[in-house]
Amino acid sequence: MIFTFPIQVSYQDFLNYYQGSIDKIEVRDISGKILWIHARHFRPFLTTSGIKGYFRLELDDKGQFVSLTPL
Repeated sequence: MIFTFPIQVSYQDFLNYYQGSIDKIEVRDISGKILWIHARHFRPFLTTSGIKGYFRLELDDKGQFVSLTPL
């Protein structure tokens, strides 16, 4: 399964993950489906500006994480 979605999270908001108050980020894919993605998958893409852009999420047949790729 492949999902494409935009995301815009400030650096300050992502700090909630490091502080332990959140563990998942809610996004809406381009077809309108709401997805909850574990925040740890976004860590490689965090900059001082936060996380912004379009991403592609790939899940296996069982719905398990395969990859997250910026577009």
